[in-house]
Amino acid sequence: MVARVFNPLFRFLSRAFRSYERKDRVLALQAPWFLLSLLGTWLALLLVGYSMILWAVAHVPIGEALQDSGSSMTTVGFAIVKTPGAVAVELLAAASGLIVVALLIGYLPAIYSAFNRRETLVTLLEARAGAPAWGPEILWRHQRIGILDTVRDFYGKWEEWCADVAESHSTYPVLMWFRSPDPLRSWLTGLIAVLDSAALYLSLAPESAPSEARLCLRMGFTALRTIADVVSVPYDADPRPDGPIDLTYEEYMRGVKRLEEIGFPMERAPGDAWHDFRGWRVNYEQVALDLADRITAIPGPWAGERKYLGVGTIPTKRPVDRTPDQPEGTDFTRPGTYEDS
Repeated sequence: MVARVFNPLFRFLSRAFRSYERKDRVLALQAPWFLLSLLGTWLALLLVGYSMILWAVAHVPIGEALQDSGSSMTTVGFAIVKTPGAVAVELLAAASGLIVVALLIGYLPAIYSAFNRRETLVTLLEARAGAPAWGPEILWRHQRIGILDTVRDFYGKWEEWCADVAESHSTYPVLMWFRSPDPLRSWLTGLIAVLDSAALYLSLAPESAPSEARLCLRMGFTALRTIADVVSVPYDADPRPDGPIDLTYEEYMRGVKRLEEIGFPMERAPGDAWHDFRGWRVNYEQVALDLADRITAIPGPWAGERKYLGVGTIPTKRPVDRTPDQPEGTDFTRPGTYEDS
């Protein structure tokens, strides 16, 4: 319920700025303020609860009951009511206040540790997928610099990352709203890109695609569904492989043509591979895009739009490829800027 208040509030505040970077700065405040407000909500509910119990047990006015409960929970210690029942309630209130605050303080290192583990691989992904991350870009860059043989290890690490995120983000759901330090990076947009690259590889080159790609896909949509269960995001647990998806065939072909330009080895025609790609993506698209809307993830290519932000899809930014023989470099940005919608 606290999250439902904070989501529309910070989205509304972010609309006051035009550039996505400024919007991201506002949205980055949401998770810390949400955490503090959640603590305040717990303490307020405990205060009201113990006041009602004290009001019933000691038969004192509700104002005195609130004063006594607040005194006990904050350990100020100016309790007014001295009956045995009231003293028992006050002792419980004092213990509850201390325990709630101590538990939250104790959990902060665990939350930061999980955030740090998550962001390490997301940061590394920028070199392989650009910013914001895009599925075809991952395969394009591996083929471009001749390291396609390393994708086996790449998908293996992301399979482990998915398992870690599923456990940490279902235990500490507030982690979902903690944003990456760089406004063009997002843990969820990165995950969508990795899953899309694995689905593309398995669809276009099923014989040469590493088995780790299939395992990464499986763990990826399992992690998304685990997180969705915690925040009550509905999804189809057993979708049909020929079911509808939001990604259009034209968008798919733009990604495939980019791979064709770099000479990515394909064993099947793009039209034939589309059916398999759709069959893979239908397993994670709906839940991933719904979660992306919930946490306001960056609207990268193939990661859905955030119309309430007032920006369109942000293309992947790429550096100019410069070499000693070509100091002017080759511009692969196509394009390298974005505009507010």
